[in-house]
Amino acid sequence: MVTVAVLLLPALGLLLFTMTYLEDRLFGDPDPPRHARRRHLRLLPGGGSDADRRTGAGRASDRDAA
Repeated sequence: MVTVAVLLLPALGLLLFTMTYLEDRLFGDPDPPRHARRRHLRLLPGGGSDADRRTGAGRASDRDAA
């Protein structure tokens, strides 16, 4: 009986270590994505004149058909 307990002790220790490692990996805080950059999106200059915005005249795709 003591022999079986002594033989199972390393296996249970390894199981405890493995479950702790997996739990930390699955339920821990995610790391930021590797591809993320500070200034990912850049605005392009231009896009329309101020007169079009004031009068409401824009492209046909901007107007509602209904």
